Amino acid sequence: MTADYHLHSCFSGDSETPTEEMIKKGLAQGLSLMCMTEHLDMDYPYSDVSFDLDADAYFREMHRLQEAYHDHIEIRIGAELGIQPQLGDAYRQWLSDKSFDFLIGSTHLVDRFDPYYPDFWTSYDAASGVNRYLDVTLQNIQAFDDFDVYGHIDYIIRYVPDGERVFSYKKHADQVDAVLKLLIEKGKGIEINTGGYKAGLSEPNPCHDVLRRYKELGGEIITMGSDAHTTEYVAYRFADAKEVLQECGFRYFTVFRERKAEFVPL
Repeated sequence: MTADYHLHSCFSGDSETPTEEMIKKGLAQGLSLMCMTEHLDMDYPYSDVSFDLDADAYFREMHRLQEAYHDHIEIRIGAELGIQPQLGDAYRQWLSDKSFDFLIGSTHLVDRFDPYYPDFWTSYDAASGVNRYLDVTLQNIQAFDDFDVYGHIDYIIRYVPDGERVFSYKKHADQVDAVLKLLIEKGKGIEINTGGYKAGLSEPNPCHDVLRRYKELGGEIITMGSDAHTTEYVAYRFADAKEVLQECGFRYFTVFRERKAEFVPL
């Protein structure tokens, strides 16, 4: 089984790609399973993009595609929730009447600033920005844990404006360990996200050292995702991702159906 568990299409505010085109590209790439994970970032403070998710329209289209491609590829329904510490109750309420196969929790905002934008980096240098990002990630998981894996844990390194964009586990070991231990305690997983390669990094997100540390601490749940927003990046560099997982000691990756983990040999 080859499965991409982090994908965005036109239901996400930062993609214009029709969902069906993503499915067709997955088929062409030899995938047997795809899980769309459209963005929902509640209380997103920037006006140039909306990360609201029209859940009714999304579920209608996903059910149509599941039926249309039933004999060709398995399609599952997910979402990526952009968590902030104050939003736990709001997300729990939003999820209360919806049935997903899979949910990613992610840190996209730090104190209501997105590291994607230059305004974040007027207040932080690289080291302090990464430190604050990891502190907020821990707060997010403490406030809300109705997700299955936490996304791209060192995501912020994609957007560091100066110097080498390499995440140092050694420099941030205490913070990373606190995040990983809490996820494992709560029965949550992480992902290997090949969007790091797309962003020009030499490693996926998170990097080898964080993946290896998660395994050392007893972590077993890990999904594979491309973070593709256009068809060209569906299942991007998955052969490299599998090799990285094996190097870090993993023998299985994880897929989810109805929020239940299934382990697949690498």
